[in-house]
Amino acid sequence: MFTLRRVGLAGRVSIVAGVVTMMALSAMPAQAANPAPGEIAMSENVRQVANVPKPAPIAETINTDIAFQGDYAYVGNYGGFSIYDIRNPRRPKVVSSVVCPGAQMDVSVYGNLLFGSVDSSRSDDSCASTAQSPTIKSSWEGIRIFDISDKANPRYIKSVETDCGSHTHTLVPDRRRKAVYIYVSSYLPSETFPDCRPPHDKISIIKVPLQNPTAAAVVSTPVVFPDGGNETQPGLLVPTTGCHDITAYPEKGIAAGACMGDGVLFDIRDPENPRVIDRVTDENFAFWHSATFNNRGDKVVFTDELGGGGAATCNETIGPVRGANAIFDIKRGKLEFRSYFKIPRHQDDTENCVAHNGSLIPVEGRDIMVQAWYQGGISIWEFTDSAAPREIGYLDRAPYQVPLSGGYWSAYYYNGHIYGSEFNHGLDIVKIHDPRTDSADGVRMDLLNVQTQESYGHGHHRR
Repeated sequence: MFTLRRVGLAGRVSIVAGVVTMMALSAMPAQAANPAPGEIAMSENVRQVANVPKPAPIAETINTDIAFQGDYAYVGNYGGFSIYDIRNPRRPKVVSSVVCPGAQMDVSVYGNLLFGSVDSSRSDDSCASTAQSPTIKSSWEGIRIFDISDKANPRYIKSVETDCGSHTHTLVPDRRRKAVYIYVSSYLPSETFPDCRPPHDKISIIKVPLQNPTAAAVVSTPVVFPDGGNETQPGLLVPTTGCHDITAYPEKGIAAGACMGDGVLFDIRDPENPRVIDRVTDENFAFWHSATFNNRGDKVVFTDELGGGGAATCNETIGPVRGANAIFDIKRGKLEFRSYFKIPRHQDDTENCVAHNGSLIPVEGRDIMVQAWYQGGISIWEFTDSAAPREIGYLDRAPYQVPLSGGYWSAYYYNGHIYGSEFNHGLDIVKIHDPRTDSADGVRMDLLNVQTQESYGHGHHRR
């Protein structure tokens, strides 16, 4: 049980809800009260070590995803992105901010390149572009590529337009490390959109030659749902028309697609031609949002973005099953449902709260994850027993004064600390001290794009 601390602000299957509700409720901490205005509530094993407000150039737009390389964190923002020096996590410094509007600015990095997703229709591909209707043929959406060799002065070097834009993307290096593939996830076509007409039901794959990144181009557009996706299930946020996000595990030749109304397992041993090997649906899922494999690659956690991120779904009314994570074992290439996990603290009805982006904490022999829950805060939880997950730590900011308006987009573990990208408060840096996670402090990573997983020890080293 937790002691609460408060500090000042510085194939298709259908899941039966009743059985798994008991699983989801097992071994969970007691309900904690929401923090008062100006406070942060934390479990006794968690503390906030630093906060960096959003830099002035992009202070009016929200923070999104994070990528890491060496001593730097790259934080996406609807208005562009920022680079932080995190050599000393207690004293992080803003190195630069690039103003280049275009939601969502999902980011990944590789070598001297940064890739950013644009899924808001723009007048052109430049950083000076303005919003323009997708009904206009000349409108642009897709991937932007920046040269980040000079961290203080990133250079925009290339754009690649993709059908229906790029809501998110996933980086997949080729085996010879001479190129990287970018798996672009997009959806919501319309007969009125010249570059995004139904049926979409596909992903776009961009090949980026590392010696000549300006030659980046779409090389394939594999159709994930040739017979259509999940379109008729009651309670779906929107019918399946593509994928929202994909997590790749190139070392093991697999990827997991969170595809609106469907969960998908891919074989990606041929990276230009991924192949669907299993597909599941869940009557309790409204919107399959993201995915995380465990280190062994024999489990995958899918998240449900119930309410689309703009609703209060972590309250007693919604309950512990809807808007949760779903944990699947992978056996002989098939997804087998085991249980749900949802944060055990009820949030106010004014707080948008939903399962969102997270990453593994690299503890050998255990499956432990940190995860953002919008205004539900940051949760650290374990699913070593995939039938009985439990929370082991958390951080929860006070509710916003404006209802349904903020929270953590992403919370990732990197080289001993947790980094939380908060819509409005900026970048939070958090430390967990717990016997179950302390061994992760010795694992050092040179690169972390969370949607491109590597096993511990592959590209990582112990201090």
